[in-house]
Amino acid sequence: MFAVSQSQVKPERSSGSADARLQWLRKHRLPIIWIGLITAFMVLSWFAVLVVFDRPIQRAEIIGKFAQVSRLQIEQSLEPFARRGFISIDLAAVKQAIEKIQWIDYARVERSWPDGLRVVVTEQVAVARWGASGLLNTHGRLFLPEARDLPADLPLLEGPEGTEGQVAKLYLETYSRLLAIGLRISRVTLDERGAWSLSLSNGVEVRLGRLDISARLERFMAAANEIAKSPREIHYVDMRYSNGFSIGWGSPSNAAMGTAQNEGNDDHV
Repeated sequence: MFAVSQSQVKPERSSGSADARLQWLRKHRLPIIWIGLITAFMVLSWFAVLVVFDRPIQRAEIIGKFAQVSRLQIEQSLEPFARRGFISIDLAAVKQAIEKIQWIDYARVERSWPDGLRVVVTEQVAVARWGASGLLNTHGRLFLPEARDLPADLPLLEGPEGTEGQVAKLYLETYSRLLAIGLRISRVTLDERGAWSLSLSNGVEVRLGRLDISARLERFMAAANEIAKSPREIHYVDMRYSNGFSIGWGSPSNAAMGTAQNEGNDDHV
């Protein structure tokens, strides 16, 4: 009897649930119909747009000032996208393909009605050499590790592998301040021990050492205007003191620690 009773109760529950669902559908039939119609309209409209407007790309307008990159290189990077549709083309993929060209810094890609692309290209600007053959851009990034031709007038930055950004940052933050008083940086070096030094175009070497680099740079900047007045006489400026600096004059016989305020040099080896 227990098994029969269970079987008799189940149909009643199932029938009750079915009736409830049917009543719910009857009550909400108009909203359901409207949702279905709107969804169908949107799907059909999208397909209509694709059929009517998603015509193959026929042209590309390329805009930019070119010195290191040719238009032909950009056109070649666009060739794989020539048969893509105007609507369905992946603009991010086009942008990525163009920016793979070594001397391209940034590309902006837009659709140009009715069947074209508009490509605005910005070239890299090399601000310094890195080591034997690399070039750094205005962001301090090594964008060309093996350059064929290195402009001789660019400053040389050197440091252990992986320190490109760190060395470039110090250079970019310092060169304009020195340029304002007539001094140019020709070289920035970070050695394996972590010691910094600057070489100026007039032959003066600025030794910063390993400690308190920002403070030492500020002390040098405070005295740089006076140092710039006699560039041919100074061989080096040693900032590796806790609260002063020393100057080495042109020839060894005339070398002197002329302006050291604290004779304790805290990171000499």
